[in-house]
Amino acid sequence: MGACVSRESMSGDSAKLILLDGTLQEFSSPIKVWQILQKHPTSFVCNSDEMDFDDAVSALSGNEELRPGQLYFVLPLTWLNHPLKAEEMAALAVKASSALTKSGGVGWVSGGGVDQEYAKSKRIVEAKTNVSGGGKGKRSFTRNLSTIAE
Repeated sequence: MGACVSRESMSGDSAKLILLDGTLQEFSSPIKVWQILQKHPTSFVCNSDEMDFDDAVSALSGNEELRPGQLYFVLPLTWLNHPLKAEEMAALAVKASSALTKSGGVGWVSGGGVDQEYAKSKRIVEAKTNVSGGGKGKRSFTRNLSTIAE
């Protein structure tokens, strides 16, 4: 996810942490992961630079310090070592964009879709789900994915 971070949104001397509820915490002084986990015991902390589609999400060790200029996420333990799906990655990008925008930074998402620079790096233009009635309360879901050649 680090490929989609705007330089403007990550400027400054603080580490940025996106919480489960989408709020942003900034730390201008050193803080260790274990200190964050005391407030979020059913979660783990990961570095956004190490998150990618279909790769397992890994946790930072408790003794690691958050580094200034980096973006981190607090995620539920159920996501630990879990391959990150495109929909989950997009939801995290939207959450981060919203939090960064509210704090005065530049977000990741533009025009209701994934940031174009991010899309280019991941060869994704658009992902959406079509829902149609299937009779008797059943719905049919299909995905329309578009890609761009590199």
